[in-house]
Amino acid sequence: MFDRYTIPRHLDAPQLIGLWTLDEFLGMFIPFVWGILTQHIFIGLFLAVGAWFGLRKAKAGRASSWVMHATYWYMPASFIGLKLTPPSHCRLLAG
Repeated sequence: MFDRYTIPRHLDAPQLIGLWTLDEFLGMFIPFVWGILTQHIFIGLFLAVGAWFGLRKAKAGRASSWVMHATYWYMPASFIGLKLTPPSHCRLLAG
């Protein structure tokens, strides 16, 4: 019979674009497009494969948010535009 309701098998499964998650897809797409625009297609292709492989190894069974958390802790604050924590005497003023 026809089922009106479907129950997803995995509630926390990431959304896929083809066979890749969004961050893996963008990791491949951006270097490849850069290679096409600068007429260095093979360099862009190698960078895309390297970025995909690197992201795949960095995540290694963890959630995609793990990469963003690692970026927050290990990269400088200006890398992703995060502001520094205000000093303790100014925290009440920060709201």
